[in-house]
Amino acid sequence: MTESNAQAELLRRLPAVDKVLREESLRPLLDRHPREAVAAEVRKALKGLRDRIAADPGGAHDVSLPGVIRAVEEGLARRARPAYMRVVNGTGIVLHTGLGRSPLVPEAAEALSSALRGYSRLAMDLATGKRKNREDDLKSLLCELTGAESATVVNNNAAATMIVLNTLAAGKEVICARGQLVEIGGAFRMPDVMEMSGAKLKEIGTTNKVHLRDYEKAIGPDTGILLKVHTSNYRIVGFTSEVSVQELVTLGRAKGIPVVDDLGSGAILDFSRFGIDEEPTIQDSIRAGADVVCVSADKLLGGSQGGIILGRKTVVEAIRKNPLMRALRIGKLTAIVLEQTFKVLLDAENRLRRHPVLRLISTPAEAIEPKARALHGRIVQAFGGKVSAEVLSERSEVGGGTTPTKSLPTWAVSLRVPGMEAGGLASLLRLQETPVCGRVHKDAVLLDLRTFLDGDEDDVLRALAGVLGAGDPVPSARPPA
Repeated sequence: MTESNAQAELLRRLPAVDKVLREESLRPLLDRHPREAVAAEVRKALKGLRDRIAADPGGAHDVSLPGVIRAVEEGLARRARPAYMRVVNGTGIVLHTGLGRSPLVPEAAEALSSALRGYSRLAMDLATGKRKNREDDLKSLLCELTGAESATVVNNNAAATMIVLNTLAAGKEVICARGQLVEIGGAFRMPDVMEMSGAKLKEIGTTNKVHLRDYEKAIGPDTGILLKVHTSNYRIVGFTSEVSVQELVTLGRAKGIPVVDDLGSGAILDFSRFGIDEEPTIQDSIRAGADVVCVSADKLLGGSQGGIILGRKTVVEAIRKNPLMRALRIGKLTAIVLEQTFKVLLDAENRLRRHPVLRLISTPAEAIEPKARALHGRIVQAFGGKVSAEVLSERSEVGGGTTPTKSLPTWAVSLRVPGMEAGGLASLLRLQETPVCGRVHKDAVLLDLRTFLDGDEDDVLRALAGVLGAGDPVPSARPPA
C-alpha cells in the first residue's frame, strides 16, 4: 500500500464525533463531566490524530474507538487539573519568576481560606459602616515596619514607578543616571515607563560613573524629580561611582525637588550576614530622607505581586489621589496576603523562621546537607539501581532579578535514570501530579534542597515513581483502620 493510500485508510477509519459521543464506554466520562467539555475533548483527540497521521502516514496510530476514548479521558484529566498548581521547586532559585516568586507565609494561606469562603471586609470601616480606603490597614503596617510617614500599594512595582512619575513629574524632567536606566523582564524599560507617565527623561553621567555635579548641572526650571534606581538585575563593576541617596536628598532639599528611590527588590533587613551585600534596605532610604521609595512586594518582602510606595505623607497622599490609582489598585486577594506577610515581618525575633523567603535565604549550607543526604538515602532505598543518585555541593541563587553577582552555598541531589536523557527526565518530573522542577546539569537533573519546603521530599519520591511506572513509595500518613 502506498503512503498516500495508507494515510487515506487511517483517516477513513477515524470515528466521527457523534459516534464517539454515543459510545456506551464513554458514558462514565459524560456522567462526571459536562457534555460540552467531553465533546470538545473528542474533537481535540480526533484532530490530534489527523495531524499526526498527516505528519507521519506510515507510523503506528491507534485510530480505534477505544484508543480515541483513552485520549479523551486523558484530555479531560488534563482539563480538570489546576493550571496554577503547587510545584516542588528544586531549581535552587529562591525567587523563581516562573514558579510564582515568593512562597507565602502560612498565615496568608489560612487568611485567604477564611476570607474567601464568603464576603470579606475590604473597603468598609466596620465601626461606622462607611467606605474606607482598602490600603489603610496595609499603610499602618508598612509605616511601622519601615519608619515611613505614609504608604500605599498598587498592583506591581512597575505600576508604582508609573504612578509616582505621573504624579510628581508629568510634563517635567526626571533626572536619572545613565547607568540606572534599567530594563527588567517583560521588556520593562525605565525610559519607556517615563514616556508613558508623561515625564521627560534627562539622563546624566556615563554608563559607569555619575557624580553629584552631574545632577546639579542638569537641574533646571522644568526639573520634576531626582530619580535613583537600584540596578536589581545587573551590576556595573570596576571603575565606577554613583551618588548616594543622602547626597541626592541634600541636593533636592536645597533645590526644592523631590527625590525618588526605586529600590526594586525590597530588602527590610541587612542581607550581608548571609553573604549578600548588594541590597540597600528600605529603612536606610527612608532614614536618608527620600521623598518616595518604591519596592516590589513579591521579591525580598515575600508577599504576593504588588508595588509598595512609601515616603513623606504629603507626597504619598498626592499619589493616592491620582486618578490612575483606580486602574492600578490592588484586589482583596493581594490585600489579604500582604497584611499577613507584613505582620510576620514585624516579628523581628522570629521572622527568619516564620517567613519562607527569609528562611530559605538565611539557611546555612551545613543545615541543608543532612536533608540532601536523607533524600538521597530514600531514593536509593525506594528505587535501587533504577535511579542513580548522588549528593553534590552546589550554589543557589536568590533570583527574582536580585543580587545578580551573588550566590549561596547549598547541597543538591543529582538524578539519572539509565537509558533516559537528563532533559527527558526533567520533563517527565515536571509532568507528574505534583510537578518537580529541577535544573539539568552535566547530563543529570539536579534538585537543590535549599528551595525545598516541608513535605517536598515525599513529592519527589512520588514523581520518580510516576516516571518509572512504580507504585507509591511514600507510606500513607493515615492511621491504620
